[in-house]
Amino acid sequence: MSSATKRKHVTREVEQDFSLPEGGQTVVKVVAGRGNNLHEVQDHVGNSFLVSMPNKFRKNVWIKRGDFVVVNPIEEGDKVKAEICTILYKEQIKYIKAENLWPVGFEKSEEAAQDLSKLKIKEVNSNSEEDSDDESDIFQNTNRPVIEESEESDSSDEEE
Repeated sequence: MSSATKRKHVTREVEQDFSLPEGGQTVVKVVAGRGNNLHEVQDHVGNSFLVSMPNKFRKNVWIKRGDFVVVNPIEEGDKVKAEICTILYKEQIKYIKAENLWPVGFEKSEEAAQDLSKLKIKEVNSNSEEDSDDESDIFQNTNRPVIEESEESDSSDEEE
């Protein structure tokens, strides 16, 4: 099978397969990427551990912080405790919630994230009403030399 055909089948499986966690499988949240196809995840209780990404997903599917995945536990690992078996997208998460198999610990974190996003929207709206000409709130790049222009130097250049 060519790499393009493999990529097509893997991405189709990831996006369109609506499977529920079975047996020892658990839903976890990706906290950070640790390199070498290892990812640090957190379960619904709050325990953090490393999981590995299997060969079929490597260079075909990417995950980032905040994504949810279904993992199979492995016994032989000391640091790596599980292997990713399914990457969950928005529609798959809705399906798992509809079947009442979504972990309770993640529902609370999603509600908190929604509350924070509402607060950010309110902040942006209140800042847009002010419309001040003051440039003191603009980010100052410390890697560049500061060039201060005064009105006196401009007028002396014009006279010459």
